[in-house]
Amino acid sequence: MLFCSLSKFLLKQVVMVLNIKKLGWLIARLRRMSVPEVLYRVRMVCLTEAQSRGCFIAEPGDAAGKSCPVLDVDLALPDAGNYLQAADRILNGNFNIFALRDCSLGFPPNWNKDPLTGIAAPLVFGKKLNYRDEAIVGNIKYLWEPNRHLELVTLAQAYTLSVDEKYAHVCREMLDSWFEQCPYLYGPNWTSSLEHAVRLINWAFVWQFLGGEDSFLFAGSEGMAFRERWLRSVFQHCHFINGYYSRYSSANNHLLGEYMGLFVASTVWPCWKESSYWQESAKAGLEIEALKQNFTDGCNREQGIWYHHEVADMLLLCGLVGRTNGVDFSKDYWARLEAMIEFIGSMANAKMSVPMIGDSDDAVMVRFVPDDGFSVYQSLLATGAVLFNRSDFARKAGFFDDKSRWLLGKEGESVFTELLSVSQNDSIVFRQEYPAGGYYILGKDFETDKEVKLIVDAGPLGYTSIAAHGHADALAMVLSIGGDEILIDPGTYAYHTERKWRDYFKGTSAHNTVRIDFQDQSVSGGNFLWTTHAKAWFDLFEVSTEQDCFRGAHDGYTRLADPVVHYRSVRFEKESERIEVCDSFDCAQEHEIELFWHISESCSVEISEGSVFIHSPKVCLEMSMPESEMEPKMVQGNENLPLGWISRRFDFKVPSPTIVWTGKIEGKSKFLTLLKYTFK
Repeated sequence: MLFCSLSKFLLKQVVMVLNIKKLGWLIARLRRMSVPEVLYRVRMVCLTEAQSRGCFIAEPGDAAGKSCPVLDVDLALPDAGNYLQAADRILNGNFNIFALRDCSLGFPPNWNKDPLTGIAAPLVFGKKLNYRDEAIVGNIKYLWEPNRHLELVTLAQAYTLSVDEKYAHVCREMLDSWFEQCPYLYGPNWTSSLEHAVRLINWAFVWQFLGGEDSFLFAGSEGMAFRERWLRSVFQHCHFINGYYSRYSSANNHLLGEYMGLFVASTVWPCWKESSYWQESAKAGLEIEALKQNFTDGCNREQGIWYHHEVADMLLLCGLVGRTNGVDFSKDYWARLEAMIEFIGSMANAKMSVPMIGDSDDAVMVRFVPDDGFSVYQSLLATGAVLFNRSDFARKAGFFDDKSRWLLGKEGESVFTELLSVSQNDSIVFRQEYPAGGYYILGKDFETDKEVKLIVDAGPLGYTSIAAHGHADALAMVLSIGGDEILIDPGTYAYHTERKWRDYFKGTSAHNTVRIDFQDQSVSGGNFLWTTHAKAWFDLFEVSTEQDCFRGAHDGYTRLADPVVHYRSVRFEKESERIEVCDSFDCAQEHEIELFWHISESCSVEISEGSVFIHSPKVCLEMSMPESEMEPKMVQGNENLPLGWISRRFDFKVPSPTIVWTGKIEGKSKFLTLLKYTFK
């Protein structure tokens, strides 16, 4: 009987795929799976079917004992102004969700409604809901974002800072509305384990900021009933995550995030017999994945700088919560986190701008600072300075930010101030070579107003067999001078929807590299799926006082009927302030090539007599190809190609200048691009 039911369910899944014309994607996705992964996913299908029939569901029973502190610090309270303003906007039903600013969701919101499209997702069994179908759920990123409950943290912080009970009462009202609108296992908010995990860690900090176990909200019979409802949902979230881990080819930051949520929840609320097992298994998973998902040189293997920050934050928060409760992590775990923060210091320019390499969805695990100007990278450096006694981190960060205050308190701020005063006359020196991650940094006068920082990407496409968050950017480079961004990575813009823009921003034409025969270096099989991966490597990286040199290649176009290998060498002559980029190709037949150079939207660009002149506030850069007959063309804000855009926030883009040189190659070919800069 069960076998027949399972067969019918699997048949329905295939029919659904056929109906939405995704059979090609399904086949491509299956090809990236191992046999054990297929079996694991069949097991998940069986669990879904069983749970939809009432089997293997969460049965929490009574919560025994008391909760534990998330952190135990003497808070160095920040200025309350920004927090109270942000909390009052939420009270008025206004939320900031990606490109939607001050979006009116009402209070409390409709938790199952996409605020972008207005589509309300059906309250069907969550694991059977196709959340990728825009017609059913709208834009799932927009729907999920307010359900992470980042805003509840802001409200709870406002209560801590003002002791105004209205903010605490509003937290309770929002939570109760969520429990009512999102019943266990039903609707779009019971589909993704990562979303459960992020919600849990936000709940943990909300619980603490509201007073923890001694919160006035839990007083009396009504308060006790509210506490019980909240804890029941915590248990259900933990049970869900434990049953639906992201494994195998999906075991990227999602798996780490799931371990994070389960570890923090089972540590803060050790109220059930399952709690100790959840804590132990989640901690063991965090230990393994911290080393597995991040190279020894500190680079995150997803090849996305924003995801690098997210993973570092997951490790940081779990480490701090664990230490607070006597469950510390290994030396290797903390050493890997330190290396990840050092990598951020290396990648950031003199103004703390970090290139937007790889995917970004603007996600934060907990929104400690409700300010659009908050820098996640600066904050990690400031916190890392205190944790690892690194004066170079402190000086790179420059100041002790509010997030670090919430995490480390007055003692942390005191240590940071002391570190900041150490060795002010010494230069800050970060690594220039990250061979495992594939990043190479050329430049001079680092951390000064004359800094030149050029970063070349010769790393893997991404992590696991699908490389979900990688971009086809082999041998791409970014350049900043004097802290001004000149040559940039345009970012991400789209995820689940708007396939044209998703393909563009992750494709080769959106990066400072070469495209051949109008094809991407790697082959995309879906929004988060690469079916063929370009392999990049370096042959030479040398640094001296006179010049820095890089030489590398990639094989992405060897898949063509007439294979092509692309070689790129970069030489920075420091005294003459000259950068030479030489692109070489080895093939037999004729091919079309396009050289792309994406320029910051803050720069002005003009083309004169075959040269390109780029002006930033501090610098003038001349770009030319003196040994070629190719002519440059500028494209800005073209919707049809598409080309000439930058996205500094998820789902938000503006035109930016892009220079394109087009030509043909045959046999062995070589093209020199010359960059000469002067300070104004």
